[in-house]
Amino acid sequence: MQRRGLTHLRHFLPFLLFALTSAELPMCKESDYHFEYTECDILGSRWRVAVPNKADTCTGLPDPVKGTQCTFSCSEGEFLDMQSQQCQKCAVGTYSLGTGVAFDEWDTLPSGFVTLGVTLYEGSARSHCVNSTWTPKGEYIASNTDECTATLSYAVTLKKPGTLFFEYFYPDNSVYFEFFVQNDQCQSTDSKSRWMKISESTWSPYRVELNKGNNVLYWRTAAYALQGSAVKPVLLRNIQVSGVAYTSECFHCKPGTHSAKSGSARCTPCPANTYSNKGATVCHECDQDKYAEAGSGSCKPRPACTSRDYFYTHTPCDSKGQTQLMYKWVEPKICSETLKGAVNLPASGEKQTCPPCNPGFYVTNSSNCEPCTNGSYSNGTVCANCPVGTEPVSGFEYKWWNTMPTNMKTSVFRQASSSFNHSTTWEVAGEYIYTTPGDQDTDYLMLTLSVPGYRLSQSVVTDERSELSRITFVFETRCTANCKFFFLAGYSEWNNNVIEHWNGSKSKQSYSYLIQSNNTVSFTWTFQRTDEPNVERKYSADSAKIFSIHITNVIGGVASECRRCALVATKSDSACVPCPPGHYMVSGTGVCKSCPPNSFIRAAQPVGEDACIKCGPNTKRNKAHTACLSDCTLDVQMKGRAALHYDFSALSNVTGFHSSPRFTSKGLRYLHHFNLGLCGTEGRVPASCVDNVTESGRGVKGYVCQSVVVPSDIRSQSMVSSQPFLIGDSLVGVTTESTLSGISSPKLLFPPASGLPDVIFYYKSSDATQACKQGRSATVRLRCSPTVTAKDHITLPSNCSEGTCDGCTFHFLWQSQHACPLCTKEHYREIVSACVQGIQRTTYVWQQPLQCYGGEALPAQKVNACVSLDFWLKFGVSTGTVAALLLLSISCYFWKKTRKLQYKYSKLMSTSGGKECELPTADSCAIMEGEDAEDDLMDLTKKSFFTKIKSFSRERTSDGFDSVPLKSSSSLLRREEFDSDDDDDDVRG
Repeated sequence: MQRRGLTHLRHFLPFLLFALTSAELPMCKESDYHFEYTECDILGSRWRVAVPNKADTCTGLPDPVKGTQCTFSCSEGEFLDMQSQQCQKCAVGTYSLGTGVAFDEWDTLPSGFVTLGVTLYEGSARSHCVNSTWTPKGEYIASNTDECTATLSYAVTLKKPGTLFFEYFYPDNSVYFEFFVQNDQCQSTDSKSRWMKISESTWSPYRVELNKGNNVLYWRTAAYALQGSAVKPVLLRNIQVSGVAYTSECFHCKPGTHSAKSGSARCTPCPANTYSNKGATVCHECDQDKYAEAGSGSCKPRPACTSRDYFYTHTPCDSKGQTQLMYKWVEPKICSETLKGAVNLPASGEKQTCPPCNPGFYVTNSSNCEPCTNGSYSNGTVCANCPVGTEPVSGFEYKWWNTMPTNMKTSVFRQASSSFNHSTTWEVAGEYIYTTPGDQDTDYLMLTLSVPGYRLSQSVVTDERSELSRITFVFETRCTANCKFFFLAGYSEWNNNVIEHWNGSKSKQSYSYLIQSNNTVSFTWTFQRTDEPNVERKYSADSAKIFSIHITNVIGGVASECRRCALVATKSDSACVPCPPGHYMVSGTGVCKSCPPNSFIRAAQPVGEDACIKCGPNTKRNKAHTACLSDCTLDVQMKGRAALHYDFSALSNVTGFHSSPRFTSKGLRYLHHFNLGLCGTEGRVPASCVDNVTESGRGVKGYVCQSVVVPSDIRSQSMVSSQPFLIGDSLVGVTTESTLSGISSPKLLFPPASGLPDVIFYYKSSDATQACKQGRSATVRLRCSPTVTAKDHITLPSNCSEGTCDGCTFHFLWQSQHACPLCTKEHYREIVSACVQGIQRTTYVWQQPLQCYGGEALPAQKVNACVSLDFWLKFGVSTGTVAALLLLSISCYFWKKTRKLQYKYSKLMSTSGGKECELPTADSCAIMEGEDAEDDLMDLTKKSFFTKIKSFSRERTSDGFDSVPLKSSSSLLRREEFDSDDDDDDVRG
């Protein structure tokens, strides 16, 4: 033990040497030094040593003594007295957390805290965000409200495991807010647990366990309000860390708080119209001509009362059924009526007869309004049961405002104060409800309506297309400044989303919002007079009024009317039954009637023939008779050519694409991301867009949707998505025409590049906005591009980079080979090759330019046997030779016959004596009648064919006849007989 003690004293040898050499210095007093503990050894022991406040001022410091164990700690409200090393209670006017530190004063950034503003986009200059940091606001610290990332950090070393506690206010899901801790190894907490929840009330508590050793605490925010809407910052206060070594002193109470007893762990805020200084034990009353808000460190002079310090309201109906106009001071009252120029509160008005109750309520004996029971309805006077065969139409309709409805409340959000419900913000005024004057014109005056849920009536067929509920309200704003009026919907008062907002004065108008989720049970109307800083009651006369609010199909709602039930032959009782799918209820009868073929039932209440909507071109009704779908196929008839057949099944899956990058003034890059589900029948996967900034995970589903995405490295995500909305939730039709049902797709947006027509899908959304009162719509133009193999080659109009030119109708061009018609026989031709070595090939090729894809494939090459040119040449020569010989033989035969006739003729001429027209006389009686007297001088016996031919050659005389020598009659007779026999043989042959 002595060796370990010497080891601890090594660090203090310089002090001992200094004491030996500084004997001439005066002796140290208790005010000249303070005590500290040495570092703990492996056994958890330490020493207490005296450390001079200033060097070289005194000598004779107390000797080191053994200190308390490192695990020693004091309780809340106590501190460690280093002189006695014992815990003692804090005196009045002070407080202590024991083994912790607390930060509840934010006039400046406390020591140890560091704040830094950076950008999420690497291409932006870092200097653009140097001023986007956490800002101390007195009682709390507020985050930035721009797209920069603001980080607040605090490093603390714990001697033992401890806890961190803080309160935060996180009302706006347009801001990303995370908290995480890094330890000695720079390891962060789980990314899932660092995602902070939206505040359900004004301030949300948060507690996390901390490990022993070094811990770095991080609070980080980034806003994504890229559409100009106001963003509410994240607020932090009351940060406490336990597990530190010790606290050797107590802290004084800050101004505006006090501690009346010793041993206090925290100080108590002073009530309104009182104040206190630092370290106060009691709060002091302000003078009569001054005032102070709760937790104030000083009092302010009361201003003179003006008309902006009071408001008017209507009293609830009394037992006689009368109400009265009354005036009230704005609470808390800070003005004085005794000062010069001050106004007095106006006198109350005369009593008037109360208006009727709201529809669905009735007047009781005490003139109060009570809801009608189930199965009954009311126009605001008395309740009546619905007739047999009818059912009540439940909901809430507020159009008379003598009392605030029980399911509505008012509140105020103020960025510059921690008090959120200190005054009245909306007040009833008979025919309307309006915003009252407030303390500051920058306040957000909120009116919240809460409902338990929704339920469709029995006569409505429930499916994904049924209208769950709809809220409609009538309002107006009157402003002299840049006022803003917001309508929000969400899960609670603080967990909601901006649905629509209006700037400046607006005349009396109506707005309707379709409720599609049973989780949307809170609706908030917020009015801000101006966002100019440091403005107090300058624009108090600016106000917003709501005349009526009507919401349908509410659970626990009341009925203002009854609806006839749909009658079915098998039902004889009065219970309501729904019409079969594809049927509507005939108005006034309750009879169900079938809709025309290929039409569907309107999503709203299916009553009347108008409930049937005919399906658009090339679409078919679904099985539930609630929508029209496309099976991704299409036939297009072309003039002068065969019909084109399309199959878009390859493009039916949900496809994502985005616009070109855009940049904010700070240099943050963001994109408009689109998701598209082109077509498909039952069971198709819809396109969805979500909000992954907050825990709510709000999203929309349909055919076409859009969200804003920001490239980011936070939460280990490559993209942060927010502000989703639907562009198209129903398919209107599929056609090649450029206009359908009032939706136009101009060709000028995407000039055609080929002779094929573009196929256009038309979509429509039922979400109406201030700018798009008829809802949004979208057109997707499919263009055949055989060379485009990518399935997501979707482009936006060049002159409308965000996909829309008016904010309501979006246009897209999808180029793909899958957008081409299916190939048929007309899209290819055949090429026949020459006959080579007895083989001939037939090849099929596509017609150019190619304008089809899929369908019939090119036929395989055909190979046929053939006869070549050499064969036909040989065959022709052989045939020609044979024909020539045959022709020569025939010529010779007929030439021979001709010679015989010539001979006979010459003979006759010789015997005629040269007289014309006389026949020659007979030369011999041996020549019989009918015989051919021939006198060939050639020897025909046993001669060859060529010899015979040669023998025919004669020299002709000058008169053209051959010279034939005459023989005797006997010899001639023998020759003629021989020739006659030869002729007979020729005939028989």
